[in-house]
Formats: sequence, structure tokens, C-alpha cells
Amino acid sequence: MATNASDQDRRRRRRRRRTQIVIIYTAIAIGLAWFFESQATTTVIFVRHAEKAAMPAIDPGLSYAGRQRVAELTRQLADADVVAGIDAIYVTPYRRTQETARPIADRLDLPINVYDAANTEMILETILKKHKGKIVLVIGHSDTIPVLIANLGASKKVPEIAENEYDNIYIVSIPWFGKTKTIRLRYGTPYLADDRQTAPAQ
Repeated sequence: MATNASDQDRRRRRRRRRTQIVIIYTAIAIGLAWFFESQATTTVIFVRHAEKAAMPAIDPGLSYAGRQRVAELTRQLADADVVAGIDAIYVTPYRRTQETARPIADRLDLPINVYDAANTEMILETILKKHKGKIVLVIGHSDTIPVLIANLGASKKVPEIAENEYDNIYIVSIPWFGKTKTIRLRYGTPYLADDRQTAPAQ
């Protein structure tokens, strides 16, 4: 009888150990899955507002050409990710950036978040904290977009954006580990380099 009781105790201990091992490995697997998900690549798409109207002089909206460009931008970005699409949109307080964002926001049923164009560090900190692993669209100005990209550590060599240059899309990929990378694409009516003008950036 004592031998049988001893065998049963050993079997119970082995079962407990196996159960404990299964629980530990399951917890490790869940922890690793959560870690890699939380550290996924964040993608930030930077676009300058579309062509602005000549009037009013203060805070103009978009011109006819600008509205045409926005239609093309919406077509390009509404399905930027075949699984989920853009997760958040940020614009400056000006009409031209908000009118550039509105059709995309309406198409994706997203709110438009307003940021201070003068505080590039704050907007980037907000994006990286609130939208880790997501796709974020930032609509800015010719003088702010190169600064934003440089502050992300993506590239300090973004060419100066000319006054009449509106066709750039910059896609910045920020992995949880490794080098941040920048891709520049073009859309809509092309900008001709021969027409480059050095006017105050807007």
C-alpha cells in the first residue's frame, strides 16, 4: 500500500510540474506576442497642404487646383493599408491644411486632430506615444515638413520644398528596432523643377 501511495504522489507531482511548465510557457508566449505587437513599426505620412487660393490673404482655403489635388490624395491614401488604413490624422490650425484633410477624414470616418505647427517636437512625441504601430497622416507646410522628418531621425537631407511644389508624399517608417527610413512619392499634377521659386514657405 505504501508503494502505491508513493507512486501516486510521484505521478501527482509530475502532473503538477507539467501543468506549471505549460502555464509558464503560455505566459511567456503571450508576453512576447504583446511585446512585439506593442513595438511594431509606426508609419507617418507627411503631406503638404494642396494649392491655396489667392484670397483671402489671411488664412486662405484651397484653390480649384488644390481641390483637384486633394481628390487625388484621397484616392491614394484612403486605402493606404489594405488591412486597416490610416489610423489618425493631424493638421495645423489653418484652413488649407484642414481642407486638405477633410475628404480623407470623411472617407475613413476619422476625427481631425489639430497641432501647433510651431511645436514640432510636441506633435511627434504625441504621435509616437499615442499611435505606436499605427499609420498616421500629418498635413503640414513647406517649412515644417522637412523639420518634422529630420526630428524623427529619418533624414536631415529633405530637399527644400518650393513655394509652388505640392506633389510630395513622404512616408517615414519607424521600426521598434533598426533604422528609421524615408520614402518620397509624387502624386497629382507634377511639380516642374525648372519652375522652382524661392518664396517664403507656407
